[in-house]
Amino acid sequence: MPETSPRDTAPVTALRTVPLAATHWPWVAAVYAAGIEEGHATFETEVPRWEDFDAARLADHRFVALDADLGLVGWVACSPTSTRPVYRGVVEHSVYVDPAARGRGVGRALLDALVASTEAAGIWTIQSGIFPENVASLALHRAAGFVEVGVRRRLGLMRGGPCDGRWRDVVLMERRSEVVG
Repeated sequence: MPETSPRDTAPVTALRTVPLAATHWPWVAAVYAAGIEEGHATFETEVPRWEDFDAARLADHRFVALDADLGLVGWVACSPTSTRPVYRGVVEHSVYVDPAARGRGVGRALLDALVASTEAAGIWTIQSGIFPENVASLALHRAAGFVEVGVRRRLGLMRGGPCDGRWRDVVLMERRSEVVG
């Protein structure tokens, strides 16, 4: 039986969410890389450079989850879905949780922080595309008030990782604000 490290078994304690800053990038990139490696989080095949990540995501709506004992255990960030003014209140987000901290409320804390910040900014819809195999992410999003809009069949072809060469379906989820719009 393989040994486990204290990080693998430690409960999440004193969790707090704070704005994602450039200084968090090495840990954000590590959590991102873990999601890429598993093959059910993204079509991406490698972690982007900080400069590209920073330029593509809205600075006021990205957060990290910090645990008193484990350190950075997850992140959430969003991007506009379009440059057209009519869609100014619609964003697409990604949320990633360190494998050692999954199932412990990290994802929900991050989504709650994202919802609060986007609603305060007048954003009325948050959407996400999730692989159907990512059952935990689908459950998290449903618990946070997201609904399934539909399934986009064979949306993209995986290039790398454990699903290399597979066409992937994507479940489109969205959360419509009850206070904005």
